[in-house]
Amino acid sequence: MKTSSSMSAIEKIYANDIGISFFWKNQTNQSFDNRKVQVIFRDTGFLLNLDELKMFSKHCTQSLATNNCAHCQHHKNCRNLLLRTPSDKIDLAVSSVELEQIKSLLNETIFKVELKQWLESICLN
Repeated sequence: MKTSSSMSAIEKIYANDIGISFFWKNQTNQSFDNRKVQVIFRDTGFLLNLDELKMFSKHCTQSLATNNCAHCQHHKNCRNLLLRTPSDKIDLAVSSVELEQIKSLLNETIFKVELKQWLESICLN
């Protein structure tokens, strides 16, 4: 099985139906505290540090809490929710299904990055 040159340039963290998160391999000599995570979903990429990932996840939780469309028969697929991003200038219109998948992508990424940080700190001691 051949690996594309773009896939060999990344260290995958997590992927689900909506997107993928990864480190660029050219960052591997940096500590986890300084590395940024590339998160891509719906043809949009975000290069974020751990605090920004956590903020983005919090925005997902807030958007889910404000979803008042349960009475609508199209609420799961209608892009009626506004998702704030870590950038003050960018918000995304998403469906509740997409929002759940984005939240899962972010939370699994956060978990795996924090686990890698913890393991790295143990190995250094």
